[in-house]
This record gives sequence, structure tokens and C-alpha cells, in this order.
Amino acid sequence: MAFLSEPVPERGVPLPVAPGITRIVANNPSVMTYHGTNTYLIEAEDGFVVLDPGPDDKGHLDDVLRATGGRVSAILLSHTHADHLGATAALKERTGAATHGFRVSADPEFGADLLVDDGDTVAGMTAIHTPGHASDHLCFAASDGIIFTADHVMSWSSSIVSPPGGNMIDYFSSLNLMLARDDRLLLPGHGPPLPEPRAHIQALLDHRLKREHAILAALDAGPLGTWDLVDRLYSKTDPWLRRAAERNVIAHLLKLQTEMRAEQHGEAWAARR
Repeated sequence: MAFLSEPVPERGVPLPVAPGITRIVANNPSVMTYHGTNTYLIEAEDGFVVLDPGPDDKGHLDDVLRATGGRVSAILLSHTHADHLGATAALKERTGAATHGFRVSADPEFGADLLVDDGDTVAGMTAIHTPGHASDHLCFAASDGIIFTADHVMSWSSSIVSPPGGNMIDYFSSLNLMLARDDRLLLPGHGPPLPEPRAHIQALLDHRLKREHAILAALDAGPLGTWDLVDRLYSKTDPWLRRAAERNVIAHLLKLQTEMRAEQHGEAWAARR
């Protein structure tokens, strides 16, 4: 499927993405994070709402503090993966702002000050629980058709779904939830903004279904291990990307097992007859 790309963004400065919203892209580029994690600064009456403080990096924290003048009224977390959560404690310590995160944290060492559930209003936005990539993943929808989708739906790549925190059944359900909405602009956790996102979300669903069908077709020929499936279905050579591909394969297999379409035999998987 087609994805968006962008030049390496300017570092350390707030980049406008929509009226009253800027992003600072953390300097943590990788094959998993693209140019880096997007930390969003959302203007509010009493300062700024910071969505996803980013990785534990003093330089990035200093950039956020400089851009906000230290006037941070709330800290929102989309989920507790380290590249989004890492700077949270330091930002809270420097600003005194309360943290907001899903009511059941996927990180046993982190608990938000204010627990958020599906449908809650947070900083003038509606929180939407979208598990799949992570069990505690939240999207935040503004009233003007802008939605912050973090790692659930990204413009530059599909998301990794890595069990046990990641769940492919939940991921399909959360994608369908997004597809039923009528948002006009998607602001992801990595990569550029995505206008008119519904076609992109449908393509993500189609891509996953195609992968699922390919896995079942391969298993119809006989039992296979997860790395055998990676070799057959993916052309990736980078070790990190191959590992991510295997995690996605496992997530698909667990979904198929729950649906009684595949079964595990030791290290191998087979289509259920």
C-alpha cells in the first residue's frame, strides 16, 4: 500500500500542523520510529497541552519546555511505549502538570495521575480506546475533525502488533472503529499529517486481510514455523524489520487460532481442517 513520506524535519522547533497545534519531532530516528516521535503542543487557555512527551532525552525535553515557555497545563499519553512515555516524568517534574493516560496502564511502573476511559473528555478532546498496537492505546479526537492517532494509524507505515501487549483482533476492531468516523485530518505519532484519512485506514485493513489470507494459504500446504512464514511472505532483510514482521505474523496466527482457523503444534502452525 502507499504511504506518505517527508524530508527530515527541522529539529528542536515547533512545526505548525494545524491552527493552535504544533509538533516537535524527537531526535530518535530509526526503522521503527521514522524521523522520530511526534510530540504535539496544543494551545490551551492556561498554557499548552503536551500530547506524548517523547523519549527520555534531555535535549527533546528542553525543546518542549522552550517551545511552551514551561506553561504546560496537562500531559496526555497515547500509550506507554518508551518512545512516547520516556520524557513524561521529567516534564511533570519541571512543570507540575498532571498526566492523563488510560485507566489500565500497560507499563507496571507507570500510572497516570488522572485515569482516562473510552469516551472521556480530556483537554477538550474525546478519548477513544484503540487497543491493538498496545492494550492501553488512546486516540484523542477534537471537535473540528482532527484526531491524534499516535501509533494506531500512521501515515508513513503500518503499525507493529506484537503480542502479548499487541492484539490483532483488537487491532482490526480499532481500525474499523476509525473507519466508521468522519475525521478530516489525522495526526500520527510518527510521520507527517494525513488529510482525508478514511481511504488510508481502509487500505490498512485491506493490507492486513491480504496478509492473513497469505498466511492461511501458506499453512494449507503444510505446517510452518513463524520464521518460515516471514521468509515466504516478507522481503525484509533488516534484522529489526524481520523481527517486527515475525511479531506481526504471531499476532495474525493468534487471531486465526482464536477464530479456530489455525492451530499450533509445538513450534509449527497449521491450518485447521
